[in-house]
Amino acid sequence: MNQVPTELALATWRKSSHSGSGDQCVEIAALSGGRRAVRDSKDPDGPAMVLSDTEWTRFVGTIS
Repeated sequence: MNQVPTELALATWRKSSHSGSGDQCVEIAALSGGRRAVRDSKDPDGPAMVLSDTEWTRFVGTIS
């Protein structure tokens, strides 16, 4: 059974410190198992990208 939708709905989201002003905001949430979710703050009910711990580390490494 896929718990991701429930986990995303219950997640504590925070705006990234790298978000710009206006329409460039991203939110992230820590999930179980070291995963992270990323979503567009303008569309909180829209899709979210869920990354494993390894994928998150690579993702952050490419944007920092």
